[in-house]
Amino acid sequence: MAVSSRASLLEAIQRAAIQATASRVDRRRKRTQEFAYTCAMTQRRLAEVAAKVGVSEATVSRVLNGKPGVSDATRSAVLTALDVLGYERPTQLRGERARLVGLVLPELQNPIFPAFADVVGNALAQRGFTPVLCTRTAGGVTEAEYLELLLEQHVSGIVFAGGLYAQKDASHGHYQQMMSRKLPAVLVNAAIDDLAFPRVSCDDAVAVEQAYGHLTSLGHKRIGAVLGPPDHVPSQRKLEAIAKCGGADVEHAMFSLEGGQAAATKLVQRGVTAIICASDPLALGAIRAVRRAGLDVPRDVSIIGYDDSAFMTCTDPPLTTVRQPIEAMGRAAVELLANQISGNTVAPDELLFEPELVVRASSAPAR
Repeated sequence: MAVSSRASLLEAIQRAAIQATASRVDRRRKRTQEFAYTCAMTQRRLAEVAAKVGVSEATVSRVLNGKPGVSDATRSAVLTALDVLGYERPTQLRGERARLVGLVLPELQNPIFPAFADVVGNALAQRGFTPVLCTRTAGGVTEAEYLELLLEQHVSGIVFAGGLYAQKDASHGHYQQMMSRKLPAVLVNAAIDDLAFPRVSCDDAVAVEQAYGHLTSLGHKRIGAVLGPPDHVPSQRKLEAIAKCGGADVEHAMFSLEGGQAAATKLVQRGVTAIICASDPLALGAIRAVRRAGLDVPRDVSIIGYDDSAFMTCTDPPLTTVRQPIEAMGRAAVELLANQISGNTVAPDELLFEPELVVRASSAPAR
């Protein structure tokens, strides 16, 4: 009986030893897998952050490990890129908060605004700022309410694109509030006259001259134009330029495909053979209006857009349009804002950027 008990005990000990060994092997295997996964994630994170900031992976690694030999600006840019990409900062660096900059846009349906946000966001990250995207929607948060939210977050500055500053009949009290607080800000595209902020604009007059000259060179004499609302400053500038070029049959519309279709329908009924539009979505609406009238683009009516936003090469037909230099304008806006935040004096002037006519298949000689 004693021998049997000892044998059972030995068997139990052996089973326990085997199970413990198997458990250690399993834990080791899991640790190996986790380590391999962590290494892969770390490598991917290094590559993404390095690409975002425009530095080497080695530089990113030095920042994350707290090693010397990296400038303060680069270090700040790397940490900001971590925030933008959604990665968690190393424990020893979590106490440092990135500087915030508001980016206020009117919408994201027009592809030109996401493209602009991408340019500005990258430029801000490279300078050590974290962009905070604020998009206005119908019936949603207003521009003034976004300003209050941004002020509560103690933002370092704000970049506005397509804001109420471009509409003469809109409320501008929140801009006056910013001016009284001396909050650094930059306005993208034309604004009303009494706002003392630096502006970065595409030259509306040159854009019209390029489009109008292209159509007249094709023999068009009955030219129409679809512009934004009458109080919209960039549209007013385009209207003045149209008059200097020789005039056109003008309709005003909201900046949407439906607005472009409604305005262009009236122009087509009045017999125009070409239409200049103040945005690419307006131009796409105009193309729809021409086709609903049983006509063809460009055989019967030529259409020219404005912006050269994404996918305009993929429309039917590919859209002739006037390209805004978004990359240059976005980086200039960030440069002006960064100078203000640094305490440098920046004159409230308007920088005008040259547009470029991009000829595709939606314009053709007049019949």
